[in-house]
Amino acid sequence: MQETILERISKEQKQPLTRIRGVAALLADGNTVPFIARYRKEQTGGLDEVALLEIKERLDYFEKLEARKETILSTIEKQDKLTEELRRKIEECTDQFELEDLYLPYKPKRKTRAQVARTMGLEPLADRIFEQRDEQGIPLKLAEEFGCTVGITNPEEALSGALDILAERICETPEIRRVVRDLTWREGMLECRILADEGENPGKYETFRNNSESIRNIPSHRVLAIMRGSREKELAFRIDLDAHEIYAVLDSEVIVNGNSIWKRDLLKTIRDAYERLLAPQIETEIRQELKQRADEVAVNVFADNVRGLLLAPPLKDKAVMALDPGYRTGVKLTIIDKTGKFLDGDTVYPTPPKNDLQGTYAVFDRMLEAHGFGAVAVGNGTAGKETFKAVRAYLKERGRTDIVAVLVNESGASIYSASEIAREEFPELDVTVRGSISIGRRLQDPLAELVKIDPKSIGVGQYQHDVDQKRLAAKLDEVVEMCVNSVGVDLNTASAPLLARVSGLNAATARNIVAFRNENGPFEDRRSLLKVSRFGEKSFEQAAGFLRVVGAEPLDNSAVHPERYEVVRRMAEDLGVEVGALFGNTELIGKIDKSRYLGEDVGDFTLDDILAELAKPNRDPRKDFSLPEFSEEINDIKDLEVGMLMEGAVTNVTKFGAFVDIGVHQDGMIHVSELDARFVSDPGQVVKVGDKVRVKVIEVDAARKRIGLSRKQTMEPAGPPARPKASPAEGRPERRREDGRRDGNTRPHRDSRPPRKDGNRRNDRPPRRDTRPPEPKKDVIASGRMADLLKGLKLDKD
Repeated sequence: MQETILERISKEQKQPLTRIRGVAALLADGNTVPFIARYRKEQTGGLDEVALLEIKERLDYFEKLEARKETILSTIEKQDKLTEELRRKIEECTDQFELEDLYLPYKPKRKTRAQVARTMGLEPLADRIFEQRDEQGIPLKLAEEFGCTVGITNPEEALSGALDILAERICETPEIRRVVRDLTWREGMLECRILADEGENPGKYETFRNNSESIRNIPSHRVLAIMRGSREKELAFRIDLDAHEIYAVLDSEVIVNGNSIWKRDLLKTIRDAYERLLAPQIETEIRQELKQRADEVAVNVFADNVRGLLLAPPLKDKAVMALDPGYRTGVKLTIIDKTGKFLDGDTVYPTPPKNDLQGTYAVFDRMLEAHGFGAVAVGNGTAGKETFKAVRAYLKERGRTDIVAVLVNESGASIYSASEIAREEFPELDVTVRGSISIGRRLQDPLAELVKIDPKSIGVGQYQHDVDQKRLAAKLDEVVEMCVNSVGVDLNTASAPLLARVSGLNAATARNIVAFRNENGPFEDRRSLLKVSRFGEKSFEQAAGFLRVVGAEPLDNSAVHPERYEVVRRMAEDLGVEVGALFGNTELIGKIDKSRYLGEDVGDFTLDDILAELAKPNRDPRKDFSLPEFSEEINDIKDLEVGMLMEGAVTNVTKFGAFVDIGVHQDGMIHVSELDARFVSDPGQVVKVGDKVRVKVIEVDAARKRIGLSRKQTMEPAGPPARPKASPAEGRPERRREDGRRDGNTRPHRDSRPPRKDGNRRNDRPPRRDTRPPEPKKDVIASGRMADLLKGLKLDKD
């Protein structure tokens, strides 16, 4: 990787260059992000996985940009049009938009009016018009004289063709495109209209009727909603802009001689260039970037929610009775032991139409006597609330306060039950029985069970089907991998899908591990992994620290990497104890002198991690299991009243609020404005999926099945709001494009400013201009007066 690129990433990420070099070298050597974050902190300065992923994304971006540069240089060179100046600009470019602007004049394109005019020999006439030296004469007469030299007798045709060439030239000037692009971002408005007539019944997009919003401030979820409405042919939208400021810039650049006879034709050409060519192209670019930015936010929201579900607290060391609810076909019941092994099953009918509570209770009694389960997991799908009510009534009647009953999110359980993974695990069981087992295992260990299904099937996030699916899949894979490696995996009990998410492993090596385990019995230690087919030293290095061998020597059942076993053994030897005596013994650990074990590749970060693991071996980053207290009297939306205070669990978080299960059939929604006593710009900073929250019911609409909740109204009043800086991905106030550049201009659009006290709109007067000069750029046009006008614009800066 070029040093200049590493320096740029260093500035963007605000990290020392040595760290960026270290990360780049480790990634180039085939190391995974979880491995680097946990076991190579000396080279990275202790960067966490989030920071490492950001650096990796920037490295990937610039790698693709460099490949694109090579393609562009090769294409232009084949046209014999590659000058040293153009090569320099392309090689120094770090922005994909500017790179494509530089390439645009040389990019093969369909036949255009300008190309036709060039084939007619009119480019010299276009050059003459653009020079504007003629102050005497009649344009059409000069065009006629020029046209005759190339066989064109119609002066209007000759002049029109020459102006078409100039329109395309203006459109393809990189500096002009940059100015127009930035002005459009700064002042553009996204205008929507409903395609249905005013008199028709309002639909789900009614809020967008005659709607207009600044494109730099529009929230991501509204962008995705508008684009979905457009695809469904219910909405139309466009980017509107007052072009006067753009024309002022273009006129001042193109018109260098106000006395030229070509001035009127050039003014007309400038407007043609903008309206016919430049504006549509820039609008297309901005639409694409709006979509990319909205996708980025939606993907991150989805990833955060999936992370919350995967890291939900497990219910450890309890056998579970799992129930997959239904009405006519009954409730599928299964019993699984503490390790998730299937023991028994049956079908009960506690719900309509049979309502066989006594028969159901009899089956419960038989299962409890035979297997002694300690928890009941009830799927939250169809008939879930009724089944859960029957379970709670049974436990209350039998006085079994020691058994917990939990409503479990069953999203994706049906997909798992019909999958190849489920068929391999339970070939002899029915699909519905597999679904019930999955519900029970989700209670015991959400992470181990949810990795078996596509994260997109879990049912959290916003507009997940509208975003770039490759981008979503890649992000979710990162999240699942991070979660699995942060918790660790039992090598002798983990399923192949769970093992496949371990650092350094894939689906093939995971299957080989399971096959070896089935043929040879449990692994005795970590080094035994090297006996597995196609499992080499590199895979061992990346994976070993995240795999646990329960019952083996203590180090093999810890997060200490095998490459550091010798360090721990030296610590034990110096203290005169066995290695096992160090684990959990804070008194002994306190006697260890770190300085004795520092080395070239063993620094403070590594030693601190080793000592922390010895103090609390196999610490689980997940919270302890707990449940919200649902009211037994409230089971339906009709039971709710405004003003009720309730407990609930967060089931989904979006950019506009959070959804909460409060024990009825429909989740309630806390709007972002009701989340906290202080101003909240990002709900994900306040609540996470799985959090227990106390809420107040502020709206009940039984007809539309909508419940409005407030968390803010259950809290003590806070001080004045501390409004945080707007997120770059949520609006244009701090624009960040793919190359990391920022706009920084936070002045609101003049149409959105509040009226003055005298009732007049602020935009009745000209907007104030930012007169601070931009930082100089090597490729800014120096000719004409554009350089002066650029001082009035807040452009992107490197």
